[in-house]
Amino acid sequence: MASILIIEDEPRTVSFLSQGLQQMGYRTFAVTNGERALPLALSKMFDLVLLDLMLPGLEGVSILSVIRAQRLQVPVIVMTALSSEKERSHAFLLGANEYIAKPFNFDYLLSHIRTYV
Repeated sequence: MASILIIEDEPRTVSFLSQGLQQMGYRTFAVTNGERALPLALSKMFDLVLLDLMLPGLEGVSILSVIRAQRLQVPVIVMTALSSEKERSHAFLLGANEYIAKPFNFDYLLSHIRTYV
């Protein structure tokens, strides 16, 4: 059973993702603050990271930068309301595997998750 770290500050989105992914057989752990998320993202305990870019404490782009600076190969799917080409390109340059704009359909997200775990 794959483990997914959800880094998202919106409680309804966290609940939606956690419940849906658990029903699909994934283990999930959610954190709503960027500073608390970073050590977990670096822990090598997760098979995939779902990462929001706009977080309190530490922004998602900083978390992504540190993950890749540590040369961790964990897949990172960015999910964000920031949908400009500039934001998308920046996330890919930092090492994001996927970039999904909110709002999104759960099945669409799930198809991307299944690519990696």
